[in-house]
Amino acid sequence: MYVSLGACAEMNKSVDFGAGFEYLQKVFAGEHHSQDELRRASEMAMELLDTGKVRACTKAASGDWVVNGWVQKAVLAFFRTHGINFMGIAGSDWCSWCDKIPAKFAEWDTAHFTAAKIRAVPGAYVRKSAYIGAGVVLMPSFVNVAAYVGAGTMIDTWATVGSCAQIGENCHISGGVGIGGVLEPVGSRPTIIEDGCFIGARSEVVDGVIIGEGSVLAMGTYIGSSTKIIDRETGEVTFGRVPPYSVVIPGCEPTSGGVSLYCAVIAKKVCDRTRNRTAINELLREV
Repeated sequence: MYVSLGACAEMNKSVDFGAGFEYLQKVFAGEHHSQDELRRASEMAMELLDTGKVRACTKAASGDWVVNGWVQKAVLAFFRTHGINFMGIAGSDWCSWCDKIPAKFAEWDTAHFTAAKIRAVPGAYVRKSAYIGAGVVLMPSFVNVAAYVGAGTMIDTWATVGSCAQIGENCHISGGVGIGGVLEPVGSRPTIIEDGCFIGARSEVVDGVIIGEGSVLAMGTYIGSSTKIIDRETGEVTFGRVPPYSVVIPGCEPTSGGVSLYCAVIAKKVCDRTRNRTAINELLREV
């Protein structure tokens, strides 16, 4: 069983859910608070994030994603108000580390995992404050602070999920994928992977890019905020967002001087019915 020395127990003892969201928003909206108050409020916020009761970014009824800047401030305040603690695996003298934030599963046993319906193999490391939904499978991977991983999602081997990143339900984040995170500047949108997406092996999605629901990214697709996303059918060029149910492959765009620059190409779009009944390999084979 994992244990953390000091930090995890201290955090859990001080949490008071009765204070409510309004109190936390008020604390992190202001500038003049004592270290003790910031410490207590940041611990409360981290616990709420850990249980999925608050998120760093939420989807509004309009479909737009809204950043909760006070959550980012709370995480930063936790770093400022807490010291480094020695942590390790009980009974082991070879696996230890020092961090300000304990492991999410530090004090979990079989009963905790059974109740949460989470499977985590050796090498899967999740920091406290990251939410992991029911039915999630964690291969050896890393999930950072304040991230959100929706129910039924697979985080495959050596994938990394950055700070505050939002991963939807029933996604597959393939081996070696990097999902970028953000804490600063406060108010910056994290990377968002909406429900039902497949992110191919060794792909990178960073800089607050949104991958729309049901989309498929081929292996080795890199998308940042400055990456051109070109619709092959219409020729339209966009940045920062892949429309829902898009099949995206790596491409290149010719420029002057005979040089081609990398871009991401929307090879085709499919309806939700086609996406749900068609194997990923079939979608990518005919692009």
